[in-house]
Amino acid sequence: MDIRRIDETISVAPQLAVNDIAEAAKLGFKTLVANRPDGEEAGQPAMADIEAAARENGMEWVYLPVESGNILDDDVDRFDSMIRNAEKPVLAFCRSGTRCTVLWALSSARSSSAQDIVSKARNAGYDIGGLAPRLAQQATKQS
Repeated sequence: MDIRRIDETISVAPQLAVNDIAEAAKLGFKTLVANRPDGEEAGQPAMADIEAAARENGMEWVYLPVESGNILDDDVDRFDSMIRNAEKPVLAFCRSGTRCTVLWALSSARSSSAQDIVSKARNAGYDIGGLAPRLAQQATKQS
């Protein structure tokens, strides 16, 4: 399991297996967020199985599927609402962790500087420098 901490409220990871969920709960994560559509790729674990494991381990489950490379403002709005209201810390996953990081970055742009966001993402291993125009656009939408 490759968990990458962005800040004290959220970490991201590539695709999790069902047997990773108990370990995530032991690490203290309170909410598990799936940003990957069910069945996006052959061999991907079923979201229903991951959801069941999350609930069995006392975690909140949030399913916010987003199409890779096509993150819409509505997706950012849903993520923003979720991250503000979720029990923390949150662990979000998708195929590589990038989608989750982009959702976090765009929603965070509503209350944090682009420089801080890009730095946190870089420290977690994600280069989101190309998002500058979208970060600026999201900054106009205060949470």
